[in-house]
Amino acid sequence: MRNTSQITRAMQLVAASKMRRAQQRVVASRPYAEAVQTLVGELSQQRADPSAVHPLLRVRPERRVAFVVFTSDRGLAGALNSNVERLATEEILARPGQSDIITIGRKGQDFFSRRAQHLTATFTGLGESGEYMGIVPVARIIDEAYTNETIDAVYLVYPRYVSTLTQQPTVLQLLPLQSLERHGTPQEFIIEPDPEEILETLLPRYVEVQLYQKLLETTASEWSARLIAMQNATDNALEIVQALTLSYNKARQAAITTEISEIAGAAEALAAAG
Repeated sequence: MRNTSQITRAMQLVAASKMRRAQQRVVASRPYAEAVQTLVGELSQQRADPSAVHPLLRVRPERRVAFVVFTSDRGLAGALNSNVERLATEEILARPGQSDIITIGRKGQDFFSRRAQHLTATFTGLGESGEYMGIVPVARIIDEAYTNETIDAVYLVYPRYVSTLTQQPTVLQLLPLQSLERHGTPQEFIIEPDPEEILETLLPRYVEVQLYQKLLETTASEWSARLIAMQNATDNALEIVQALTLSYNKARQAAITTEISEIAGAAEALAAAG
């Protein structure tokens, strides 16, 4: 048990080191993601031709929905992955018809594979590298499927990092982007080139940014949850060691007392016999 506590303590220190960097990255990414969202919203309101709607802005009835589920690649992170998987399952069951699932993280891949769910694509190792380009293939799959009308909506299910102690399972609609058009009165900008041309380039990038930001949220949540889980495991192991040591000392003391009593009794018997 002492060896176990040493292992969990080492994992706790590793998690603490990686958690700080992951927290810094996710906090730094949020303003950029929000700024891109605001820009897309403003440009979508200033289209010269309102009838010319970008494919990623088109709204259709949700006949087939895709879910992008973010989990970690490894376990030992408390209830982090199970909470996300439970929320994703509830969202899938709440919608009629078949849903496509894209998993980012080995835990989500294993979970939905065991339940014979339709996995469109699976990606692992993205959180380990933390590279922006790793999320680009995911964005391309989503953009192509939505543009070709293979799917009618895309939802992200991920653990939102709140604090070291709190990671909140969250569902966010990624596509269609009609929610971005409701930002109130748009500001007056002089745009060159026209908004349609900018949106043609910016909308795919917006999808990438949103996916990458959620990947950073998942990574920060993972290391925070693992830190707490390993800290609790270390504390529990030390408590067990302390309890076992106390039990051993009591048993040893009782055995010594018994031996002394037996020796004293034998000595008295010999004295009486002599």
